[in-house]
Amino acid sequence: MFVYISACDNDYDDLNTSKVAALSIDPAYQLNNVVLNINGGGFAGGSQLIYDLGIVQQIISPNSGVLTGANYNQDNRGATQTLWQAYYRNCVRNTVDVMNQTADDPERANLYNMARILNSYVFLVLTDEYGDIPYTEAGKGYLDQNYFPTYNSQQDIYNSIISELSAASAALNPSGRIETADVLYGGDVTKWRKFANSLLFRVGMRLSKVDQSKAQQTVSAISLADLILLNEDNAMIRHDNNYQNGMGITLNGTEAANFYLTEPFVEHLKVTDDPRLSSIAVRYVGATSGPTQTPEIASFDPADQIGMPMGHDNSTIGSVATDLGLASFYDFSQVDRRRMIKLTAPYFMVSAAQTHLLLAEARHRGWITTGDAATYFETGIRLHMEQLAMVDEASAVDLADINEYISNNPFDTNIAYEQINTQYWIASFLNGPEVFANYRRSGYPVLTTNPYPGKEVDFIRRLTYPVSEGSVNEANLQVAIDRMGPDVLDTRVWWDTP
Repeated sequence: MFVYISACDNDYDDLNTSKVAALSIDPAYQLNNVVLNINGGGFAGGSQLIYDLGIVQQIISPNSGVLTGANYNQDNRGATQTLWQAYYRNCVRNTVDVMNQTADDPERANLYNMARILNSYVFLVLTDEYGDIPYTEAGKGYLDQNYFPTYNSQQDIYNSIISELSAASAALNPSGRIETADVLYGGDVTKWRKFANSLLFRVGMRLSKVDQSKAQQTVSAISLADLILLNEDNAMIRHDNNYQNGMGITLNGTEAANFYLTEPFVEHLKVTDDPRLSSIAVRYVGATSGPTQTPEIASFDPADQIGMPMGHDNSTIGSVATDLGLASFYDFSQVDRRRMIKLTAPYFMVSAAQTHLLLAEARHRGWITTGDAATYFETGIRLHMEQLAMVDEASAVDLADINEYISNNPFDTNIAYEQINTQYWIASFLNGPEVFANYRRSGYPVLTTNPYPGKEVDFIRRLTYPVSEGSVNEANLQVAIDRMGPDVLDTRVWWDTP
């Protein structure tokens, strides 16, 4: 018996050591994990769909329960927490680790700076959605055993992001190692630099209400040549059958029949004869249930599209549909889940269209001296219409329709801010955090307050913190709340001044 045990001990390590498990992971693959989780299923079908796109009145659901959110202007922490959980658990954890692994490795300097850029993008989204958040100590639970990170003020986070993006962009080296495994740009540092600077331009413009001097200083320092100006340079997450669009998973799955385009969004596109409506929308004419929303009754005709009015729940929306001559609420228009939000649809983090529209505003304000505001404005519209073909060939807008729309909607300096930011509202469709942030910053388009009788606030200006933060990091959370204001939906973030 003794001999038998000794024999087992001699072979124990070999028997219990995996012959196939990886002993280390190339940090480039960790960075890819971040990219693929930026529009991940849990967040995309939660905070973004239930709150962001409903707040800006583009997509809503009449249903309550887990779908309660901007449809009722009520706090549902099961939904507000999904962005926080997805980004801190998947994105921040990996960007911080990649930076830690590569900071002192000259061979991987480009990867280090790519991680800094992506880290800045992730934290920009987080702070814009929640306000004050853990930043300098975030993602270091494993590295430093710091499980209770302090919350940084949004102003300090913005200052750091501006410094990080400026430094990382300048440090990218075309002569250095090209990170060919990179799924975003294939390691092309020129395109990464354009991504960084376009994001930096966005950050600068975000300060237009709170610090115009800092905003102008930030955007005027960026060279036009270092911005995303063409659709081929868009910071775009590509999806396939293995790595699917997060919102597409939700809207092609259990919630396929529960979300609808809003009346304000559809009516704006109809009134302006916007050709993008037929690219974005579908209406299953006469549908009486989810299963009856079949391709055979699908209409893409702009004249047939009817958006769902704000302010109704599943006990009242039926009578509204009846009054409008519809078969049921399933008869309202939806974002086309077979084209615009299909499982393989890309997700646009920063686009050429958005950049041109921000350039138009910056030029109109006199913050930059290059180019012409009207040209930037028109180019932004054109690029977004052309971008739709990158989502699906069936969503392509004809060139003649693009030219006609631009001709019929010329730039007007008297209403420039409204025009530019209303177009930004359209061009940022399906990027919930960005369209929500720019709407708060600009105040455009002008939208009527959600009239739901049981609403808790008139307008949602941020997402509330997860319940778990109050349980495990209460002291640091309370410092943030004392500094920023109550943890409620209508507390303003730092840059969102009245």
